[in-house]
Amino acid sequence: MKFQSGQIVSLDDTHRTLYAEVIEVVISRQLCWVRPWLLVDYSQEEPLITDVRDVSDILWPLHLFRAALDTEVITLLSHILPKEFKGEPDVVAQREFNLFIHQIWHSYQHGQR
Repeated sequence: MKFQSGQIVSLDDTHRTLYAEVIEVVISRQLCWVRPWLLVDYSQEEPLITDVRDVSDILWPLHLFRAALDTEVITLLSHILPKEFKGEPDVVAQREFNLFIHQIWHSYQHGQR
């Protein structure tokens, strides 16, 4: 996979998708360093969008990502506000992100990905 810095990629689960910006691709280890942007839950008629720009970057297996389409990301980005300094982290966003990452990792470890 030929991802480039600044490209938007996605990490998909059954009904949720994490959209993130590529920071760097570590070819020698087949890893992708990304900065999370949005976690979207598609299980309902109207997608539930969680802004996860304040969570930690992740270094994740390269083959689990796919290039995100511009058309899917632009619509979603219009639902979040410009980033402003928050005195404290968004605990709900952090919890949702951690749960998502845990589930993806569990699936990966058990050969379901």
